[in-house]
Amino acid sequence: MKDKTRSNPTDTFTGLARIYSHSRPDYPNEAIDFILKHCHLGEGSTMADVGCGTGISTRCFARRGIPIVGIEPNTDMRQEAESCSVGLTYSPPPYVKGKAEATGLDNGGVDAVLSAQAFHWFDPVLALREFHRILKPNGWVILMWNERDESDRCTEAFGKLMRSLKETVSVETHRGKAGEVLFNSRLFGHAQKILFPNKQVLDENGLLSRAFSTSYSPKHPAERKRFGYSVKHLYHEYQSNGVVMLQYETAVYLARRNDVGND
Repeated sequence: MKDKTRSNPTDTFTGLARIYSHSRPDYPNEAIDFILKHCHLGEGSTMADVGCGTGISTRCFARRGIPIVGIEPNTDMRQEAESCSVGLTYSPPPYVKGKAEATGLDNGGVDAVLSAQAFHWFDPVLALREFHRILKPNGWVILMWNERDESDRCTEAFGKLMRSLKETVSVETHRGKAGEVLFNSRLFGHAQKILFPNKQVLDENGLLSRAFSTSYSPKHPAERKRFGYSVKHLYHEYQSNGVVMLQYETAVYLARRNDVGND
């Protein structure tokens, strides 16, 4: 049975692109360094960031000089990614319309396929088949997520608040297990998972934006008002010197393309 979190993924973040771009955490340099070294990626490599959203992960690799293209089906998110390219000190990555199950890229054209904070929205079987198709022999698939580290008290409180929303559990439970598919795929081998610490420092408006950037944040005005009040209460309980700190673990799943058919 298809998970309901993937029932209409393309439109999920319509209207949320700007707040998403400005409130979601980046990815730690240690994780990017590990990926580049482990997958032997450099300036002569090519990458595709599938489900790139507003380009947060795409820019992590572009600023390292890696040629990378962002693939994103949602027009709002893609346009926000393009707007974030204005004024960059490095070559801005291109963004094109496409989806995980049909990227529109050529056969065997990239050295690595990245999907950051997005793979749980895809049909995993069709997406991995497409990743296998567009990868060069021995190319790599990289799945990456920032997940809350609730061993921290403030982050735990934020997590409990988010789980008070109706759809949080179904989305986050599915997301937390989505990368495990690499360990059982005949299309890929040498799979492994590595965790890296990450953090996000936010003022009150930043914490509000972070909470409302989720796909499951309240839409009804009265519910939004109540939820916003709860976020502000949490901020004032845990803030120090005008900021709170959310702790994350960045989970990186990697696997190498096997030389098998796509059937």
